[in-house]
Amino acid sequence: MKNNKLGCLTSTGIFAALITLIVIVVAIFISGAQMFSAGPLNAQAGDAMGGVTAHAAIGECSACHAAPWDAGIMADRCMQCHQDISAQLFHTDELHSVIAQNNPGLGCRECHPEHRGASAALTDLSENSFPHDALGFSLNGHQTTVARKSFVCSDCHAGDSYKFEISTCDTCHRDMDVTFTESHVTAYGSNCLGCHDGVDRYGKDFSHAMFSFSLDGKHANLDCAQCHTNAHSAADLQSTPTECSSCHQKDDPHAGAYGAACGVCHNPEAWTPAKFDHNLAAFKLEGGHTDVACEKCHINNVFKGTPSTCNDCHQKDDEHNGQNGTDCSACHNTKNWDDVESFDHNSVNFPLNGGHGDVQCDQCHKGGVFTGLSTTCSTCHADPDFHAGAFSGDCSSCHTISGWTPAQFDLSHREPRAEEGGNGINHGGATCRQCHPSTVNEATCTACHEGGFEGGDDDDDD
Repeated sequence: MKNNKLGCLTSTGIFAALITLIVIVVAIFISGAQMFSAGPLNAQAGDAMGGVTAHAAIGECSACHAAPWDAGIMADRCMQCHQDISAQLFHTDELHSVIAQNNPGLGCRECHPEHRGASAALTDLSENSFPHDALGFSLNGHQTTVARKSFVCSDCHAGDSYKFEISTCDTCHRDMDVTFTESHVTAYGSNCLGCHDGVDRYGKDFSHAMFSFSLDGKHANLDCAQCHTNAHSAADLQSTPTECSSCHQKDDPHAGAYGAACGVCHNPEAWTPAKFDHNLAAFKLEGGHTDVACEKCHINNVFKGTPSTCNDCHQKDDEHNGQNGTDCSACHNTKNWDDVESFDHNSVNFPLNGGHGDVQCDQCHKGGVFTGLSTTCSTCHADPDFHAGAFSGDCSSCHTISGWTPAQFDLSHREPRAEEGGNGINHGGATCRQCHPSTVNEATCTACHEGGFEGGDDDDDD
């Protein structure tokens, strides 16, 4: 008897194998390939994609599973139905595009597993890291819950949708601090994501020094909402005006008279007292003006348009009664009003030379009268009039400004001629007193000639 070691290759064995294969093919066809399925597909209905509203309605495995010899892969089959996801891949800021950039080899089924039952979740990120930071909200500030347990996706994303309801923030944070949350929502609204991005940028460690407007002085203790009123987004916070007037205008006691540059006088250390740098204005405070109180010049808190000439302030105290004009600085200075500087008489065509240089102002300017005065000698020197009008008003024909005495009078033109009975004696050597013992109007010849006058040697002259 022959022993065939390959008995399966007998006609009977080959026939049995064919029958078995046919049965399997028929079973696969009848069951719809379910005998190879890892489990039931998800039956949750959604928007219609690829002709079905749920994965469970897909009848062919090949709709999702590519054959080994097929050039495509399963992800390509996913994109044929989920065209909205396919479109996201072309925008770098969209969810699935960001995921693909951070995990180039990540396939759809690694986050969206199937064959887990009709009601099983279609999204499961437990085995993968979701790029929360890249999508505008970091989990840096959300490491543990109020119960001090690590966050899981479902703590914030209820159900399978992974959509975020903004009310979740309010609910969670009220469990942490209901008083703060209530006041915070009242001040800034309930759109938490409008300002917060998960990195606690506006939390307890926030520093205004990072921005151009640092909180110095009294500003350091202000509540945020006092400056950031009606701010419901990060853009609102960042666009808050930084000018002093934006907050203080309503309390401006100057009623806008000084403009909006409050920092010229005020500083954040204390709103009062204020200090204005007059060097920034056209009228600088020098000398005695530096100690003058603001209200003495700025009556009724009127600052803009305040007159700046000396006469504007000092006219009421003008002891000259306006006789010297309004140019006070010609004699006075800002160091001391009473320290009158020498007036340049050359500017009024009456230089103070000679003996005039030591004359006090009030000797000529009696009663504080400065303008309209006569500059002739007789104006001052006619009282008492020793000459009693015998000479003209031209005092300079005998006197000089170097000294009122002695005076020199030219007698050469008054010597008596022979035809007038004169003897030709030169009277130029005589003194005034020898001929005019009292006044120039009383003259005598006998005082000299009866005594044998030979020329005067009397030094007593006038």
